[in-house]
Parts: sequence; C-alpha cells; structure tokens
Amino acid sequence: MTFKERIYLPAILGGLRITLRHFFKKKVTVCYPEQIRPFAPVYRGYHVLKRDENGAERCTACGLCAVACPAEAITMVASERKKGEEALYREEKYASVYEINMLRCIFCGLCEEACPKEAIFLTDRIVKADYKRNEFIYGKDKLVEPIEKDKRIDVSVRQTPAVLEFKKHSEYAHNKVYTKSLKA
Repeated sequence: MTFKERIYLPAILGGLRITLRHFFKKKVTVCYPEQIRPFAPVYRGYHVLKRDENGAERCTACGLCAVACPAEAITMVASERKKGEEALYREEKYASVYEINMLRCIFCGLCEEACPKEAIFLTDRIVKADYKRNEFIYGKDKLVEPIEKDKRIDVSVRQTPAVLEFKKHSEYAHNKVYTKSLKA
C-alpha cells in the first residue's frame, strides 16, 4: 500500500463527500400517522369477509381460499345452518370459524381470486402493528364487515373493468346472482 492509502485520507474524504451530499437533500421519510403516503390502486392490505345486499355472509366454507393460499394462512371450520339463521348465512353451509394468520399471510390476493362467491377481498387498509402474536390471528370478529350498509367496505376499486364487464353476462351460472343484484 502507498503512504496515501495507509493514512486512509482519500477514503475519509470520500465518505465525508457522500455524507455532505445526502445531508442537504430533501428527506424521503414519511411521518406515518400524521402523513399517509399514497398507495397504488392495486395495493393489497387488510382482509374483509363481505356480506351480500341483504346482510347475509357470502362465505360458504368451500375451502378454496385456504387451498389457494401458498402460505397456508387461512383455516376454517364448516358448519350447517340451523333453522332461523337464513338471514345470517346465504347457503346451508357456512364458516363457523374463519381465521387468517396475518403473520403468515403474504398478501398475494390468491384467496380473493379463488373465491367463487366473492366473499373475501383484500382492502386498502393497513394491518395494525402489535407486540403480541395472538393479536395477528384474525377471526370472524375482525374480518366480517358490519351489517349496516353505511359501514360496508367498498372493494369496487379491486375489480378491474374487464371483470365488471364479465359479470354483466347473466348466461354464465356464477353471474346469475350478481346480475339479479344489479337489477334490484
């Protein structure tokens, strides 16, 4: 090594130059609760289990979302609907237990693509931070949207124009319920 390299002066001056260059640049840090950065329209965040227009849960506990989940974050227990619960659940079978482990979830959106009843969606809300692992097991108490229509969560931004156009065709069996709700 040369004398100049041994005293590390060029390395120290290079480091100071980089530090001074960044010292006078505009900061990119966002102070989160006060400022919220804009999200992309396709951002996938907090999950929601949707209700139909009558307030009944759409999920029929078919298990396709759990099978499609690559992280195996979704678990459910299916139960039969009892007499008098017709207003609560759409079909004869429903998910009595529906849990998503948010620590395992990779927010890929495959669960909402696999759902034939359009029961589960990923919203644009951020999953809250916590210090306890148990708080990240989201059950139906956190996932199912409220019955009141004014408190429902809008997921229309998650559906592309091509998907909405496809749903208008009532000749497809899985679109019959959707087109009836559009006419009502």
